[in-house]
Amino acid sequence: MDPNPMTREPKKIILDCDPGHDDAVALLLAYGNPDIELLAVTTVVGNQTLEKVTRNALSVGTIAGITGVPFAAGCDRPLVRAIETAPDIHGDTGMDGPEQPQSTIELDPRHAVDLIIETIMAHEPGTVTLVPTAGLTNIAMAARKEPRIVERVKEVVLMGGGYHVGNWSAVAEFNIIIDPEAAHIVFNENWPVVMVGLDLTHQALATHEVVEKIAAIGSKPAKFVMELMEFFTKTYRDAQGFDYPPVHDPCAVAYVIDPTVMTTRKVPVDIELQGKLTLGMTVADFRAPAPADCNTSVAVDLDHGKFWNLVTDAIIRIGEPDAGEPTGAPATAAAIAGEAK
Repeated sequence: MDPNPMTREPKKIILDCDPGHDDAVALLLAYGNPDIELLAVTTVVGNQTLEKVTRNALSVGTIAGITGVPFAAGCDRPLVRAIETAPDIHGDTGMDGPEQPQSTIELDPRHAVDLIIETIMAHEPGTVTLVPTAGLTNIAMAARKEPRIVERVKEVVLMGGGYHVGNWSAVAEFNIIIDPEAAHIVFNENWPVVMVGLDLTHQALATHEVVEKIAAIGSKPAKFVMELMEFFTKTYRDAQGFDYPPVHDPCAVAYVIDPTVMTTRKVPVDIELQGKLTLGMTVADFRAPAPADCNTSVAVDLDHGKFWNLVTDAIIRIGEPDAGEPTGAPATAAAIAGEAK
């Protein structure tokens, strides 16, 4: 650990997302951690339609008090395929559960793809990390529209895929299968890709102990996260049989903050585009040591305590408890615990 964290340069990221309960937590983590400089927030169709996820992103930004960061909407459909959303997990709004405030953030007029390109080109090469926590349509479009960004990006740290497990099919994860052609582009460009997939994120469970820790914060952002987790717990239990929900997307942000929060393994990864049963599969080849020119790595093991400490610390930094206002959070924590039983 750096004995003087004030000497560290914050890591510059663009968060490309589709809020989404776990995207919302990822955004709070990115904004609330001092080791991250959030350059832009871009949205893409995914958990819900582009209109809905963009509204959700602006609401989360309002709750967090985000200023000075452009928010831009991007692609409203996959490159080739029909739109597929996830209401069974995220609800009709894409972020059901909490009451969302009226946004105080004005949407940037630029298309997200243009904002991504302009932001990368405006910074020194090797200083901007792309953190997609949604389908990869915007990232693929940016790489195709302005190929020079590929050599300038520090790395792509994405939440998506799974080298042993799927969730939208037997072998494919949602963010990959909704636009596998875009994923194929991103994984095959000549930039470093870290795949933070289901094998890792299924370890990032919002257990009762985690919920209690967030409840104790007592701020408005903490209450918002509690309400997110209450809804998320129920849908994951009903749809996929989890006792506690896996909170996927902040894992990618956490890796950028502190790579020691998880272990990774370098391995060739490609995207299946043809298989009738395997479309969208992230095919990781573990048969031999990765070749020297391998640009892809996969996340393997999570330090659960360190990860949730990063999340809770970010929530604390974003907002102090409301003076004189009862939090109501412990009751919510109890309700979540009841849902998980």
